[in-house]
Amino acid sequence: MPIPLQISFRNMDPSPAVEERIRKKAEKLERFNDRIVGCTVVVEAPHRHHHKGKLYNVRVDISVPGKDVVVDRAKPADHAHEDVYVALRDAFDAAVRQLEDQARKLRGDVKTHVGRPPVEG
Repeated sequence: MPIPLQISFRNMDPSPAVEERIRKKAEKLERFNDRIVGCTVVVEAPHRHHHKGKLYNVRVDISVPGKDVVVDRAKPADHAHEDVYVALRDAFDAAVRQLEDQARKLRGDVKTHVGRPPVEG
């Protein structure tokens, strides 16, 4: 079943090519968690008064039962994010890592570290 997807663009014109890339990336998220109930992606080109290129911000909110996954690349430090496709790739890669971590925790594959008992004295 396709994931309900909402795509928004801020400070830039909507791009059918960027939307298509987002849809393809969102479809692949089901491989990592089949309980996704929704996904919201916001692509923002911030206003820059500098002569340097714009660094795109990408936010991905994935709704799953339990704890939602939020990836917010609001302050990209990498100048590769001057390319919206690179910013999308990095945001979705981070979302996949978070979904994988969440799945491991649910399966019990993640060790929990027991803290030391408090020192009395």
